[in-house]
Amino acid sequence: MVLLTRPEENTDTTRALGALEHDDSSVRLRAAMAVGTAPDPGYVGGLVERCAVEPEFSVREMLTWALTRHEAALTLPLLLGEVRSERAQARSQALHTLSKIGDRRAWPAITPALLADADEEVARSAWRAAVVLVPEGGGRALAVVLAGQLGRGGHETQLSLSRALIALGEVMLPTLNAATTDLDPRVRAHALATERLWRDPDAGFEFAIEEAKRTVALGGGGREGR
Repeated sequence: MVLLTRPEENTDTTRALGALEHDDSSVRLRAAMAVGTAPDPGYVGGLVERCAVEPEFSVREMLTWALTRHEAALTLPLLLGEVRSERAQARSQALHTLSKIGDRRAWPAITPALLADADEEVARSAWRAAVVLVPEGGGRALAVVLAGQLGRGGHETQLSLSRALIALGEVMLPTLNAATTDLDPRVRAHALATERLWRDPDAGFEFAIEEAKRTVALGGGGREGR
């Protein structure tokens, strides 16, 4: 087991952060857990840097947890810089971490460009972060931006967007209703499936989307299609 103690106890911070780069993912996982268990400002930069390149999902989740254990005043500036990175994983993981921290001071960083990022993992992370960080009264405008992504991607991406819209609550319904009459059949089907999930959360997205596709294929959609 990797044993990390606090930097202020005169241990080598470089050694602690170096464990996050070990070839064995289980060592990296334990190292991230140890750093989060004994948070210290000296770890924040290394944690953020590692998030951008860590290949294992479970380790990335532990890195995010470790960052949430540190003061937002230390983590936010670095994470906000990462959302502008050219590296897609850096953007995605920074957005994911911001959603976990939940500090609305990060809201201005959630730009329309991020919400429409060409990388689907980044876009999904941006949608999740947006619904957590959107300020009071901003849900309706956010719904309009998110609805612009309806019909995009495969099952996972569409489900992620549907969940984000539903998380906004009733303020998204006018925008979603309008999308059910969109000229693009993929947009209509996705909007109808999202409405179905809003009304019946237990329906399951796969069932909802297949039902919506059949409705659209038969010429339905919008209020008159239901």
